[in-house]
Amino acid sequence: MFPTIRRAVIPAAGLGSRLLPLTKAIPKEMLPVGGKPVIEHTVRELVDSGITDITVVVSGGKGLIQEHFRPNPALVEQLRKDGKAAHADEVERVAELARQGHITYLDQCGPYGNGTPVLNAARALGDEPVLVLWPDDVFVAEVPRAQQLIRAYEQTGCPVLALMPMDPTESGRYGVPIVREDLGDGQLRITGLVEKPEPAAAPSSYAAIGGYVVTPGIIDELREQTRRWYEHRKGEIYLTDAINAYASTRAVYGQVIKGRWYDTGNPADYLVAQMAFALAHPEYRPVLCGLVAGLDVQDAAIRTEISV
Repeated sequence: MFPTIRRAVIPAAGLGSRLLPLTKAIPKEMLPVGGKPVIEHTVRELVDSGITDITVVVSGGKGLIQEHFRPNPALVEQLRKDGKAAHADEVERVAELARQGHITYLDQCGPYGNGTPVLNAARALGDEPVLVLWPDDVFVAEVPRAQQLIRAYEQTGCPVLALMPMDPTESGRYGVPIVREDLGDGQLRITGLVEKPEPAAAPSSYAAIGGYVVTPGIIDELREQTRRWYEHRKGEIYLTDAINAYASTRAVYGQVIKGRWYDTGNPADYLVAQMAFALAHPEYRPVLCGLVAGLDVQDAAIRTEISV
């Protein structure tokens, strides 16, 4: 039996530079999607997948994340006095979510790069495997993405990467796995990742999309990267580099995720995520559909005037 995955790390120390100036004062993890901040979607996914210990790795200026999940009895009491019971229940549910996930916060310390927060959190992990999910990804799936990754780990006992099929022309945006063997049911044995290859050089038609089961061997590779960084102080510490080093001699698997992925880390994709969640809402969908229909009418009128 492999160790049960009960812990998760959410790296939330990034600057959100692709969304500036929107993220100058508001952490990108707190931007709303579907009436909830993005990071709440991630926490809910983890709790729904059985995770009981969540470490959120933060940096300066991220206090709003902690405020969001912190209980607020005074606000709840006031809302109930005002007859706003449904709002009070929602506020309490967020605090209960934090309790179920046993959220703790850790300040990031060390070289820049997305491997550093994982290594920071590793001090409390011992020899346990851990889930790593980015807080600017939202998945809509019948079975949560985190649960799909856990199942893949339970079948293999090895590190697992979340994968999605990609349009080959989009390979320059992603890490693309080198697939050694297709084991069926979306499970792939992989031997490494190529970062942002040109379409002609892409080793497969899959993209790594920011969900990982990290095992102690990957943590060891991150420690070695960091040791070398302090000797030369060049570059950044990347989780994908540690996975590549590990995969050169040991088994790593990819799991093709069944579901819809929304990346909220850049303006265009963030807008798509907002629109998709609004269209799925019974109250907002008619409003948006009416807006689009009105725009279509305006565009048709403009085209007619131009043609005349």
